[in-house]
Amino acid sequence: MNLYPLLPLRDIVVFPGMVVPLFVGREKSVAALEAAMAGDKDIFLLAQLDPGCDDPDRDDLYETGVIASVLRLLKLPDGTVRVLVEGSGRATLQSLREETAAGGTMLVAQVEPQEPVVVTGTEIAGMMRSVVDQFAEYAKLSKKLPQDAGGQLGDIDDAGKLADTVAANLAAKVADKQAVLSEADPMKRLEMVLSFMEGELGVLQVERKIRGRVKRQMEKTQREYYLNEQLKAIQSELGGDGEEANELAELQEKIEKLKLSKEARAKAQAELKKLKTMQPMSAEATVIRNYLDVLLGLPWGKRSKLKKDIPAAQAILDADHYALDKVKDRIIEYLAVQARTNKLKGPILCLVGPPGVGKTSLGKSIAKATGRQFVRQSLGGVRDEAEIRGHRRTYIGSLPGKIVTNLRKAGTANPLFLLDEIDKLGQDFRGDPASALLEVLDPEQNAKFQDHYLELDFDLSDVMFVCTANSLNLPQPLLDRMEIIRLEGYTEDEKVEIAERHLIRKQVEAHGLKKGEFTLTTEALRDLIRYYTREAGVRTLEREIARLARKSLRQILEGKAKSVTITPENLSDFAGVRKFRHGVSDEENQVGAVTGLAWTEVGGELLTIESVTVPGKGAVKTTGKLGEVMSESVQMAFSFVKARSPAYGIRPSIFNRKDLHIHLPEGAVPKDGPSAGIGMVTAMVSTLTGIPVRADVAMTGEVTLRGRVLAIGGLKEKLLAALRGGIKTVLIPEENRKDLAEIPANIKDGLDIVAVSHVDEVLDRALVSKPEPIEWTEADDLASQPAGAAVAATPLPTAH
Repeated sequence: MNLYPLLPLRDIVVFPGMVVPLFVGREKSVAALEAAMAGDKDIFLLAQLDPGCDDPDRDDLYETGVIASVLRLLKLPDGTVRVLVEGSGRATLQSLREETAAGGTMLVAQVEPQEPVVVTGTEIAGMMRSVVDQFAEYAKLSKKLPQDAGGQLGDIDDAGKLADTVAANLAAKVADKQAVLSEADPMKRLEMVLSFMEGELGVLQVERKIRGRVKRQMEKTQREYYLNEQLKAIQSELGGDGEEANELAELQEKIEKLKLSKEARAKAQAELKKLKTMQPMSAEATVIRNYLDVLLGLPWGKRSKLKKDIPAAQAILDADHYALDKVKDRIIEYLAVQARTNKLKGPILCLVGPPGVGKTSLGKSIAKATGRQFVRQSLGGVRDEAEIRGHRRTYIGSLPGKIVTNLRKAGTANPLFLLDEIDKLGQDFRGDPASALLEVLDPEQNAKFQDHYLELDFDLSDVMFVCTANSLNLPQPLLDRMEIIRLEGYTEDEKVEIAERHLIRKQVEAHGLKKGEFTLTTEALRDLIRYYTREAGVRTLEREIARLARKSLRQILEGKAKSVTITPENLSDFAGVRKFRHGVSDEENQVGAVTGLAWTEVGGELLTIESVTVPGKGAVKTTGKLGEVMSESVQMAFSFVKARSPAYGIRPSIFNRKDLHIHLPEGAVPKDGPSAGIGMVTAMVSTLTGIPVRADVAMTGEVTLRGRVLAIGGLKEKLLAALRGGIKTVLIPEENRKDLAEIPANIKDGLDIVAVSHVDEVLDRALVSKPEPIEWTEADDLASQPAGAAVAATPLPTAH
């Protein structure tokens, strides 16, 4: 009778010919092993249907198992048994019962052994070869088998044994292995293991690809980590102190510490998050790093403590600048409001005046008086809108605009920002920078100024903007945003004061002269101003003083003198020959020569108007590069003189025989503007009557066809030019009388300023003698025609 102790197996299927170590812990299983060892060492191994069942019965076991021999048994201290078994042959379970033995209760199985089936033929040989080759490939991919496992199968010539050996080494499920064990036909068993290996090979190949990809990624990551650590170590060594923190950590710390706006903080965090996921050396990472440097470099929440001491500010302005009372008053008023309210939208001041009057240096003094940081941006020649608003980051090499760049440089959100030479802005296909400045200079808009590079709103309302310009040649919308303060120029006395307070000391220090080595007397300084400079500002004067200092230093170093004192007597030895004539009082009164007054960007100028008569037919010719407005003034003045000719003692018949030629010297210099009308009339009347014009009289004003004198602009500059030129009497329009209140007293004291409302008043003052009117009728005009002359087809003008 085929009775064997039964050993149920949980998660393993044992095949014939297999040697398998087992760990046994259940009491019935241990008793079965002890009974086997007491007998012929044979035991029946049968797999459980449910591995979790601790006390299996007939329904919990498979039908087919293996009769095995116990090769070795070892009891462990914890009560479990380690046993080594070898399968010998298949058997089918017939019945099952419990028995009591010396070791305890055990299960005894009645089995029916299965005889091995032997098959031969070419088909089985081919199948065996396929299985061996497939297993060799499987062994290469499987980590649980040795690489040469497939080579051992070549010696097996029995198909059943080959199938069992391959099935025993496959990582298949218990149910699949049990199916192979239950199959008696070797051919079918080979087909089954071949099918199992096909499925496993597909899975193993995918696993191999995944492992390879993961391994490559890990190798790349490890390599980059290693290189980055090396780079940090090198940078630490180069830094010397080894305390350089991680760049990303520094950026994170800056973002947390700075008083960023909500929008700016969100933007900075988003950019930093992108930077963390990028390769450090990539181009995009460099762009983001530069952007964060700009964003975090702006003065978020940083402000200078502004000064509120009004007397101290006044003292600073007075010490730095002589005169300019109107500008100083405006600054002090601004400070007073700021001291009381603690908050004032930044005013947009525009200092307009000729070169050399101190516009830029005044900006520095304002910053000093208000306690603000000073930043200056020259706008001369700027034609690209991106210079103001910045480039978008989509462009290679994009940069923030000058406003943002200078705010980074200032380090505070409330500096004094000087926009120098704003009238020199250009315009081309790249945009209009003057229009871009509207957002900057409009107090209602600049609280949310947006730079194209930053793409964030930045508050410019605390910035005090000061602009400088030589003229008001600016777009009207830009002018509308600014408060215009004019700096007309300095009088001779003011220039003397400025030179003695600032310029001489500055040049003495610049040339390394010691105290007492260089002296410029006040009389010599006045002569230097009169005969060597003719300007509204003091820039040329400073150059002339520097010239004197250089020549004095040379004499001292050559040993010719220990110190140099420059007086009116030796001024020409140092400054050279006189460049200008001061005063025209010694000149004779001339017919047809009138001194006019003109305004230019560099201040006021004397403008000589010359007139002569030449044979002709009553036409008027102009030379001297006159502009359109001045050419119209000539035509209007000529029509007025022709219409009023009898009242000025001029026979109308002269216009049938003579032409008038009006000339303004310095023909290379363009001249234009509505202020030379009365000068043109005076020159024409003087020429036609032969009455000389007084040499010490200058005039400015436009004239109408009815002889009324119209108002002009730039009065202070024109009066300064008259004072510089030695003029004694200046004729101005009556409408400009109110402007005399703002003219300094020393100018008004040095000139006899006469306000006129009609051309007749001008002629009374300007001509040496008053023209005598004559009686003239159309009959007189006809009688004066030569014998045989044709009468003009057009009617003659009626006498006024």
